[in-house]
Amino acid sequence: MAKNISFTLKYWKQNGPKAEGHFDTREMKNIPDDTSFLEMLDILNEELINEGQEPFVFDHDCREGICGMCSLYINGHPHGPATGATTCQLYMRRFSDGEVITVEPWRSAAFPVIKDCMVDRSAFDKIIQAGGYNTVRTGQAQDANAILIPKEVADEAMDAATCIGCGCCVAACKNGSAMLFVSSKVSQLALLPQGRPEAARRAKAMVMKMEELGFGNCTNTRACEAECPKNESIANIARLNREFIKAKLAD
Repeated sequence: MAKNISFTLKYWKQNGPKAEGHFDTREMKNIPDDTSFLEMLDILNEELINEGQEPFVFDHDCREGICGMCSLYINGHPHGPATGATTCQLYMRRFSDGEVITVEPWRSAAFPVIKDCMVDRSAFDKIIQAGGYNTVRTGQAQDANAILIPKEVADEAMDAATCIGCGCCVAACKNGSAMLFVSSKVSQLALLPQGRPEAARRAKAMVMKMEELGFGNCTNTRACEAECPKNESIANIARLNREFIKAKLAD
């Protein structure tokens, strides 16, 4: 049975990438603990609007843990304290009555703040674009099994493909590295025969674009893996390193 909790909410306010930001504080009263975190922010904005104040800006879309838009840094954790879950899948029962909850944007030079806790993650789109496309003709739907792939390989590729590009790995990394994201996108194709023709070019292009856009280097602290809402493995990073080294040796 749901119960109500009251808590102190500290949320980040910033008018743009060059503006100086600050925390606003608000006492949230009698919020049902079966309310999702984003629904709680909706309640906050209703209160602010009713008082004639500017609402708090944050990203959201599907609210089903699929799109990766709900990119909030909550109490020191990307997406909050729940493991294997996005912000929209986080419920207020995770927090205690009287707690102080701090909400911040992703902190990365490659993700400039648009407003408040909404950041520009178009850098990820540019990395994907650098990866290009596959030239393999996959045929019609009924031809999907024409190229036989062992189930364990297909499962591993599907695991890599579950990355939703939310940027949590960048936010969790002390260096702001995008290696888990890039390696997941490289791995989902590198594991499959359809992805092999462009494998070398793809690995080089995506790594070079990542570095160009200002993401940091990976130092294997595994914070990205620990915080990832889709439980992506750093085994993908090892695969990306192998793909990149093989491509450079081939040059």
